[in-house]
Amino acid sequence: MKTHNNIWLNLDWITVFLYLVLVLLGWANIYAAVYSDEHQSIFDMGQRYGKQLIWIIAGVILAILVLTVDSKFFAAFAYHIYLITILLLVAVLFLGKEVNGARAWFEIGNVALQPAELGKFATNLAIAKCISQFDFKIQKLRSYLILGALIGIPSILIIMQNDTGSALVFAVFVFVFYREGLNGMVLFWGFAAGALFILSLILSEFQLLLFLLTISVAAYGVLRQNIKEALIGFFGIAGTFGLIWLIDTILGLGGTPFQLLLITTAIIAFLFIGYGIINHIRQVWRIFLFFIFAIGISMSVNYFYKNVLITHQRNRIDEVLGIKTDKLGAGYNVNQSKIAIGSGGITGKGFLQGTQTKYNFVPEQSTDFIFCTVGEEWGFVGSTVVVGMFLLMLIRLITLAERQRSQFSRVYGYGVACILFFHIAINVSMTIGLAPVIGIPLPFFSYGGSSLWAFTILLFIFLRLDASRTENLR
Repeated sequence: MKTHNNIWLNLDWITVFLYLVLVLLGWANIYAAVYSDEHQSIFDMGQRYGKQLIWIIAGVILAILVLTVDSKFFAAFAYHIYLITILLLVAVLFLGKEVNGARAWFEIGNVALQPAELGKFATNLAIAKCISQFDFKIQKLRSYLILGALIGIPSILIIMQNDTGSALVFAVFVFVFYREGLNGMVLFWGFAAGALFILSLILSEFQLLLFLLTISVAAYGVLRQNIKEALIGFFGIAGTFGLIWLIDTILGLGGTPFQLLLITTAIIAFLFIGYGIINHIRQVWRIFLFFIFAIGISMSVNYFYKNVLITHQRNRIDEVLGIKTDKLGAGYNVNQSKIAIGSGGITGKGFLQGTQTKYNFVPEQSTDFIFCTVGEEWGFVGSTVVVGMFLLMLIRLITLAERQRSQFSRVYGYGVACILFFHIAINVSMTIGLAPVIGIPLPFFSYGGSSLWAFTILLFIFLRLDASRTENLR
């Protein structure tokens, strides 16, 4: 009985309060998003807001059950929970129901469950267990392979369900690894790969190659702290390209600008590497490896873009990057979303007074685009309050994670914060056109039992670990 009392006494009630407020605000906004004069009662169980109330009550019960479980259970059975989730992800490929082109749901009566949502906290548990093992060293190649497998297996299975958006969430665990000692260069290469992916879609082959050459020479100058050598490199590239273009013109070979620049690159690379070997300059190899990495990423983008992403996902990315403009097609959702948020002004139109969302101008206004209702009815002020509450929760979670005595609890806590941050940042960015629409729900706000329950379990496992932070869970 003493242990039971300590759990409730040590529970972080600030986070619990933020959770309850966000859940109730989400419920109110779901009501506002689909409100109609025919169904005015917020307790109408035939409507989405009535069903959401059931999910909320069930979520609170789940939270209480999680808090009553012995904290050592989560570390002891982390791998078991992960394995069960992987089996569910496999099973849904064969037995699942297809919704919006994704076979990612189990339908049990009137309830639909999405294993991908459960995969987030299950993978977080497995990662925390792996990193907290006594002999684990994150800098080793073996550790990279193990962590890569823990993240990669559920990601691949979710991609096979045609739910690429949910799979992208798992990439956020790299920030957890960074907190636990991952070399910062890994983050650099990750961000570089993302930037190259975008540039490969925006720029032509000639422009991209010229950009990479320029960046490589500039990086060499920075590493060597020698502007003179960098300028020689720039003029060397320009002179070599000009000479090859002149020869091509005289001989009438008809080479394209990209082909001529490719030949220039080969010549410059040969001279560059030779110069580095003769003068024993280590920076040359770093620049060369970066250049090869960049070329490899750029070459793989076309395959990934055409063969992994499905048509509507490509169209949404094209819309965000400005490659295509289709406000009545792929860009319709985002365009209507921005109109709804913009129409809210500073203080909004008032509760239940939104027209863009209420009259279904914004598709999925109670799920992926629930933030539109906040923007339209509560305006900039209301949107700032909601985002501020999410930010307070993230800051609180990081604070709690840092005070943990157990590495398992700390790693899990950072995983919770990172997962929530990704969902919040991407979902809000989707609604204002800063990110492609990838079907990412807003935590505790969007309609749906699977996401609410999964986020609730994810959060309250950490609160249970924090309540027993004086125990040794390693």
